[in-house]
Amino acid sequence: MFSEPQSEQELLTRARDVAGLTLGELGARVEIEVPDEAVRAKGVAGQILEKALGATAASRAEPDFLKLGIELKTIPLDSAGKPKESTFVCSISLSTMADTDWERSTVFKKLSKVLFVPVEAASKTPLRDRRVGRAYLWAPNAEEQRRLRTDWERLAEMIAVGDVERITGHLGEVLQVRPKAPHGRSRRRAPDEEGAVQWTMPRGFYLRPSFTAAVLARLRALD
Repeated sequence: MFSEPQSEQELLTRARDVAGLTLGELGARVEIEVPDEAVRAKGVAGQILEKALGATAASRAEPDFLKLGIELKTIPLDSAGKPKESTFVCSISLSTMADTDWERSTVFKKLSKVLFVPVEAASKTPLRDRRVGRAYLWAPNAEEQRRLRTDWERLAEMIAVGDVERITGHLGEVLQVRPKAPHGRSRRRAPDEEGAVQWTMPRGFYLRPSFTAAVLARLRALD
């Protein structure tokens, strides 16, 4: 079950076969223990599903399923079936943003094709008892692609010209930049307004919950 899938259909079949299982049940299959404490459980659902579905990219800046060019994203859903939080896309290489265009960006690679796997995230349900939902394979349509590119280009330009400290989570219609660090002391090099080096917090690109909610609604309607 843990080998790399050889086709999109094989991957989607695997993902849909685990729908309805709890994280505890699926974790037992792949020998990953589900922590009781929520504070220690960040990312465990993604780790379990990566192993169960045969993801190969680990932490590299490539899609999780390298041969298929497909990224895996687990989406925590609240009791109303809506995404609870922004979805992490990738870390940002602040120092090289000026030399990157949209088609060569990690965001473009990661979001060209995505397997969305919803996971129950009701706060009163213990993590091990939360169920995996029905998976959907998504490739951005022309309008979604346009919106992603527009946000990326605006945010990338601000980083490239040294305005990274002016970027807040409020910028971007569907794609946003947020700090991405284990603690507030982490720092990365980035250009400043004079073209010199400044040290700033690591950042990542995230999809807004309203965007992933709209994507899931569209995919469900087509199913």
